[in-house]
Amino acid sequence: MTEFLIDFFQYTIDGALKGMLYALIALSFVVIYRAGRIFNFAQGEVLVLGGYFVLTFCTLLSFPFWLGLIVAILGMVVMGFIIERGIFRPLIGQELFSIIMVTIALIFILQGSTIVIWGGQERPFPIFFAREPILVGPFLLNRPIFLGGILSVGLIALLSFLFERSRWGLTLTAVAEEHKIAQSLGISVRRAIAVGWAISCILSTVASIIFLNGQAINFTASMIGLQALPVALLAGVESIWGTPVAGLIVGIGEAWAVYFLDPYTGGASSRIFPYILMLGILLIRPYGLFGWKTIERV
Repeated sequence: MTEFLIDFFQYTIDGALKGMLYALIALSFVVIYRAGRIFNFAQGEVLVLGGYFVLTFCTLLSFPFWLGLIVAILGMVVMGFIIERGIFRPLIGQELFSIIMVTIALIFILQGSTIVIWGGQERPFPIFFAREPILVGPFLLNRPIFLGGILSVGLIALLSFLFERSRWGLTLTAVAEEHKIAQSLGISVRRAIAVGWAISCILSTVASIIFLNGQAINFTASMIGLQALPVALLAGVESIWGTPVAGLIVGIGEAWAVYFLDPYTGGASSRIFPYILMLGILLIRPYGLFGWKTIERV
């Protein structure tokens, strides 16, 4: 195998693995939307908050590894309930524009809260996965991202079953269709949105563990949420199984931009590629590759 092919496939594999991480984060967007018709622009900040919870219990308070992880996840579930009850419950049945503006306000609330509580400086994040790469023939696989990709597929399969095969999940889907109709059918919209936020917070915490493993955390890590945003829109904000497909498209495309274009653009091409793709999707197919075809007036 020539050096060019080795490099090409190495970048492709790296992009695919990173795309699966994007898919996991995009899944947290999808779950909230499927449960409550809320597109949460503050999902990156939720991810960072989950990372800080893990840092607090596993490092700062020196809890045993598994206990600290469980307490951090339970803490994020509680935060999900608090956000839903305190901010989004009064908005049930309101216009989409109002909900979008509230999620943007939530970005600054969560950013400010993390800075006040943990400070703005970088803190070392605990190591959950060994950082030594996995050698497969001539290729090196990023161990945390590889294991995270396997975990992402498992979570996607589980949530797909819950939302599309179980009675409970179909109830949440009915809520996403229309709040008022769901209420008229006796479905608790409040409970559906609360459950969606709890699941999304768990997913965000898992993503923070994979993404931040052995690195540093501060409030700027929330940018990963914006990087995963094109994946959610490409998949369609209602599609669970669409997220890994969209993640692979974005991740591999970004990696190819790094390999072929970044040497000539000073590293800019890979940064803007996901957003160019996002704009193209919004213009040509605004409901995504696998989303529900609906028309919204905002």
